[in-house]
Amino acid sequence: MSDQTLYTAFAAKVESALSQLVAEGALPAGTSFANVTLEPPRDPSHGDLATNAAMVLAKAAKTKPRDLAKKIAAKLEAEDDIASAEVAGPGFINLRLDPAAWLGELKTIDALGDEYGRSTIGSGTAVNVEYVSANPTGPMHMGHCRGAVVGDALANVLEFAGHDVVREYYINDAGGQVDTLARSAHLRYREALGENIGAMPEGLYPGDYLVPVGEALARELGDRFKDAPEAEWLPVFRAEGVARMMDLIKSDLALLGIEHDTFASEAALHAAGKPDAAEAWLREHDFVYDGVLEPPKGKAPPEDWEPVKLPLFRSTKFGDDQDRPIKKSDGSWTYFGADLAYHMQKAENADELIDIWGADHAGTVKRIKAAVAALSEGKGKPVPFDVKLIQMVQLMRDGEPVKMSKRSGNFITIADMVEEVGKDVVRFTMLTRKPEAQMEFDFAKVVEASKDNPVWYVQYAHARICSTLRKAAEEGLEPSDAALDQLGEEEIVLIRRAAQFPREIEAAAKAREPHRIAFYLYDLATDLNAFYSLGNTRTEKRFIVAHEREVSQARLFLARAIGQVLRAGLRVLGVEAVERM
Repeated sequence: MSDQTLYTAFAAKVESALSQLVAEGALPAGTSFANVTLEPPRDPSHGDLATNAAMVLAKAAKTKPRDLAKKIAAKLEAEDDIASAEVAGPGFINLRLDPAAWLGELKTIDALGDEYGRSTIGSGTAVNVEYVSANPTGPMHMGHCRGAVVGDALANVLEFAGHDVVREYYINDAGGQVDTLARSAHLRYREALGENIGAMPEGLYPGDYLVPVGEALARELGDRFKDAPEAEWLPVFRAEGVARMMDLIKSDLALLGIEHDTFASEAALHAAGKPDAAEAWLREHDFVYDGVLEPPKGKAPPEDWEPVKLPLFRSTKFGDDQDRPIKKSDGSWTYFGADLAYHMQKAENADELIDIWGADHAGTVKRIKAAVAALSEGKGKPVPFDVKLIQMVQLMRDGEPVKMSKRSGNFITIADMVEEVGKDVVRFTMLTRKPEAQMEFDFAKVVEASKDNPVWYVQYAHARICSTLRKAAEEGLEPSDAALDQLGEEEIVLIRRAAQFPREIEAAAKAREPHRIAFYLYDLATDLNAFYSLGNTRTEKRFIVAHEREVSQARLFLARAIGQVLRAGLRVLGVEAVERM
């Protein structure tokens, strides 16, 4: 692992130039450089790198940004590997690098191999990423898929950026839905024992996925619960049903290459008295009080509404529009009360928390953030907490939406999708749009062999490199850095893009946005395929040029490095870098 990439090296040069100006009195002592950035300019014609240093430090220097920029530019131009430093606009500084700098980065990519792009910005920070957390009442279906992929890819990005990541799944096994599961499984159990159960009663789960569960329970338990009272069999079938559904869910997730580190049970949370402990702690720190819940806003209260004193969490203190009850009038816990205790439990072993939720949970974000903020304030330990909301995916087939209903048992499972189009297609496609944006998953388009299909296009670029390297080996050619100076501007375009990979990893980790890596890989594949296209009309631009051994070896060295970056990026997304297509 190494954080010393081209961007960090030149950021250090900028900081060195600023430090020289501090020493000369052009900048005051103690000036912070924290807001100084160095990044590619939006318009590549402006140069290789751009810095805002003069813009953000001019006030401290008590001078105009352009005047400060000229002083900084003069320092930077003295560097051997900076060809020019030009002041632009109100005070930006555009740098053009000597080609040797880019060739040096190409060697760095090759030397670091799989470690290129890995970062230490996480500094071992423990991050708990909770994702999927679907009710354990059936197989994983398309409604769960996007959040599962986004959460898993985010965990990978954070690990690659140096965080210690715990992948967690919260099992909602304490609500009424698991009693419904138990009753549904019991009916299938009776069916397996020979009883004609007829149509599944309204309100139970009708899916055939419970048929093998009923058959297995019939084999293991015999008929002793066939005619037993519900109070006797319900706890048994609840536990058995949840356990078997979780086995099914884990199996479905494995098809997507997803494995969680921790499975936290809501039922176990209650059994351990965690909500009671959370309430006591919150009362001790004056975050919970007994008060009367206000009637519904914007309309007259129902005729049977009566003011009831309930334990209320002071969520208005943290920006919520009203304080929230943690218990119901019958003394049972509200969902929020249990969720609050769960987040307190997670924060005991993590420095940061990230939840991946469906967009239908948007209404609960503010109150849970308030709860975690209270935890931070009460313990004096800041616990950064982020919630990523994932929009649903519209499935399309033959140009028509695919309708799904879990209650009717009519839905497309993750297993169905993976069997039809493959794990890699599902994973990459789910990352081709920002998670907060609506997306369509068209079964025909996601397997299309065209530039309009990002997953195919990126994998094709990698396979193309592998094919080129195989062909070169057959001709006795091996990649070599002995004559990299023969690479020209067209090749340096590729190196520039590849050199952005470490920055993209860090940006994706900081923003908690793994889709940035998918976008970046598509851009890198586009640049690579554009270079290949040059060879169609200009034979001297092919990776393997007849009778030009050194040029060919240098370009093969470039191709191998680009392939390495493509592989690393795909690995972070959990997608295989195929070698043949």
